[in-house]
Amino acid sequence: MVFVSIDLTHPQAAGSRTPGRDAGPRRRSELASFLRSRRERLDPEQLGMPTGTRRRTPGLRREEVAQLAGVGVTWYTWLEQGRQINASVQVLDAVARTLRLDQAETEHLYRLADVPAVPAVVNCRRLAPEVQQILDGLRPLPASVVNGRSDILAWNRSFALLFPFMVNAPEDKRNSLWSTFTSPKCCHPYVNRGDDLGRMVANFRARYGRHVGEPAWDEFVKRLCAASPEFAELWAEHGVADGGVHVKVFRHPALGELSVVSTTFDLAAAPETRMMVSTPNDESTREKFEMLRQDTLPKGLTYPCGHSFDPPPEAERASSPGAYTLHKV
Repeated sequence: MVFVSIDLTHPQAAGSRTPGRDAGPRRRSELASFLRSRRERLDPEQLGMPTGTRRRTPGLRREEVAQLAGVGVTWYTWLEQGRQINASVQVLDAVARTLRLDQAETEHLYRLADVPAVPAVVNCRRLAPEVQQILDGLRPLPASVVNGRSDILAWNRSFALLFPFMVNAPEDKRNSLWSTFTSPKCCHPYVNRGDDLGRMVANFRARYGRHVGEPAWDEFVKRLCAASPEFAELWAEHGVADGGVHVKVFRHPALGELSVVSTTFDLAAAPETRMMVSTPNDESTREKFEMLRQDTLPKGLTYPCGHSFDPPPEAERASSPGAYTLHKV
C-alpha cells in the first residue's frame, strides 16, 4: 500500500526543553531494554547452550551472549546496563549476529549505541509482492520504485519501454541520478534536462543529510563527482530542496517527445523508498502512452547518433525481483 505522510506536529513552545537534551541517557536506557528483550527471546538449546542448569530468566544469560559474540562479559554487561561506553562497529556486528537481529533491528541497535555512521547491511529486505502488482496495474503509466540514493529497485513494463538504458544497466549503475548525469548528450532522453538538474541534486542533498558519513553514500557521491563534472559543480553548491511534482519532457526514438508530470509517493512499508509515476501532461503524450500499453514499439530502435535503444524482453525484470538493499552501492 502506498501512503503519503503528513507531519501534524506542533512547533515547540517557547521555554520548553531543548530538543535532544538528555538524549544520551535516554538512548542508553532504551538500548539496555532493547538488548534484554532480544536476549530473552532466544532459545539456549538452539544456540548450543547447556539447558540442564536452572535458569532464572528466559533466553540467554549475559555471559552466554558475550561468549557467543566473542566480547568481554564485563563489557557486554555494561552495554546492557546502559552505561556510557564506546562500542565499535565490529563488536556491534558480533552482538547483532548473536542476538539474531534482522536488518531493521540491527540498524536500530547502531543508532541506540550512537554509532555515527550506520554501516552497510548486506542482507536484503523484500519489497512486498503487492508493490510490483501496483506498478504493473498502473500501466500504461511508467512507474518505478527507487530508494533514497535513487537506485532503481523495481519498475513496470512501460518504464522499461521508455528507459531501457536504465533497466539494462549493471546493478551498480541502475540509478536514475547516475543515468541523468552520465548518459551521452547525443541521445540523452531528457529534453529539459538543464532545467531539472539543480533540483535533482538539491533533492538528493536533502536525503544525503540523513546518511552523512555512511561509506556507501559517500562512495556513491565520490564516484558520481568523478564521472560527471556537472554533478560535482552542482554538489559543491550545497543546494537543498524537497521533492514535489514536476513536468519533464522526454525524447523517445519511436514516440518522439513526451511531456509528463512526475509525481512521487513514499512507501511506508519500505523505509526511504519512493514510487515515481509519470502521467501525461498533454493529449499527444496520452495517446502515445497507449502504445506502451499495447507494447507495439518496433524492435532495433536507434538514436540518430547510432546508439541503440533496446527494451529488455517483457519477462525480464530486476536481477533480484522484489529485493532491495538500503545501503548498497
